[in-house]
Amino acid sequence: MQAQLRQLNTIPAVLRNTVDLSGDSTALIYESSPISYATLHELVLSAACGLSKLGIKSGDRVAFWLPNTPAYLVLYLACMQLNAIAVAVNTRFRGSEVADILKRSGAKSLILWPLFKKVNFLEILSSIEGAALDQVESVIIYSHAESDAPLKNQVSMSLQSKKLISYRELIEQSGAEIDNSIADAGCNIFTTSGTTKAPKFVLHSHRSISNHAAEVWRNLKPLIKDNAFFHTLPFCGVFGFNHFSAALFGGRANVIQSAFDAHEALDLIDLHRVHYISATDDMLVALLEADDRSPALPSVTCCGYGAFNMPPEEITERAKARGLKLVGLYGMSEVQALFARREHTQAEEHRYLPGGKLISPHASVRARNPETKEILAHGESGELEFVGPSLLIKYFEDDFATDELIRKDGYLKSGDLGYTCSASEFVFQARMGDTLRLGGYLVAPAEIENHLIEHDSVETAQVVAVRIHDKMRAYAFVIPAKNKTPKPEELKNYCLESLARFKVPAIFHCVAEFPTTKSPNGTKIQRTKLREIAEAAIQNQSES
Repeated sequence: MQAQLRQLNTIPAVLRNTVDLSGDSTALIYESSPISYATLHELVLSAACGLSKLGIKSGDRVAFWLPNTPAYLVLYLACMQLNAIAVAVNTRFRGSEVADILKRSGAKSLILWPLFKKVNFLEILSSIEGAALDQVESVIIYSHAESDAPLKNQVSMSLQSKKLISYRELIEQSGAEIDNSIADAGCNIFTTSGTTKAPKFVLHSHRSISNHAAEVWRNLKPLIKDNAFFHTLPFCGVFGFNHFSAALFGGRANVIQSAFDAHEALDLIDLHRVHYISATDDMLVALLEADDRSPALPSVTCCGYGAFNMPPEEITERAKARGLKLVGLYGMSEVQALFARREHTQAEEHRYLPGGKLISPHASVRARNPETKEILAHGESGELEFVGPSLLIKYFEDDFATDELIRKDGYLKSGDLGYTCSASEFVFQARMGDTLRLGGYLVAPAEIENHLIEHDSVETAQVVAVRIHDKMRAYAFVIPAKNKTPKPEELKNYCLESLARFKVPAIFHCVAEFPTTKSPNGTKIQRTKLREIAEAAIQNQSES
């Protein structure tokens, strides 16, 4: 494995190796149309010639405002051949967000599917101020239609000066094979969530992407076996992207869904006998509701999950009741997804915990006291720090933020609260910004949330910290269980029975839903917004 890792340090090298070993094997399955790895390679080389003729060269940025399709992967791999940098843009982003990414990344070309999900992306693009598009020289249009000409005719006057080309025209180009890839050159920009400020641009190298692909494949191979990877998580986020890069390294088929639909997903998982999937908690709820079998998703050995909308215990219990095993994961754009994972063979009380064992033997984890800055013993909660081969190169054109992120000894400050079990295993508890400072202690909100959801009147809960009478107190937002009305005094007494007094929420606030935001890696609850709501409620009480 290590010899192979040294040889395959660029994405084009990984692709060529897979074609040599598994050229006739199915690479992509989309709307029942299979494409072999050999055919995929041919499409990639043609697309690379087309991009080169558009003027794309080494180091240029190409923005992908595109959902999951074979075209995404063909064009991505073509950019890798040219040593260009693929900039992932969430398809949920609209005018101002796209303008910001295009301008700050300096994207030279933009790829889009104009009428995906009946959203007129060309119209959105035409509303962007000219300055944000000044450096964009070409627009590549993808469509399911037989001809892209009608769509090209819809381009506004502000885009008429750009080179316009359809995906079909691009893959019809021919020429000598191009491979300008360099192992330590940047090749991917992923954006951070950016819920409170402009997203940072996380730049990864060919080496970090290809080596991590090898490690993820090695880790998942016993689960995947000879079967397919299922892709409904968007390729624009590391959670979805790293499943494809692992499949590419292992020469396995990629079953692609452009937009998540639970019933269609179940049909695809059944048809292709998918053994392992990763999903967000809201996707899992939809899958379980759509599947009336027992057990649900019978071909799936286990599912790696991200608890973005409810406490880990809650989604785990829901899945367990339906016979589906969940395993904890960990990832972030800066270290890539599936950085750590738990095994489905572990005891139940450990299997679901977010975090897990680092999948790379060359990675390491430690926890640091955020106040004293001392490295903590195993089991003590602090800010998690990581080092390993899958880390980013830097934040693109933001040296100050990079210096703030990476310590002098190479460890990355994650901004996450957790504790280590060893130098290669840890438990994630919460984002540091979401932790509660109560009674002089750092408290993970999940500790209080998990207790609340066990009360029969509570469906789910989120807890934030607010200042009440010059003291930080817990403030609980509660979604009631069906046909139930939570009573604050009853919930308070329930918490007092099992929690330290300083952890008991001062206020229990019933809501119908939590505010959320759409990130590249899934839908996430906006805790910042919850804090604002709580602070406004406290202010109103004090004024009344």
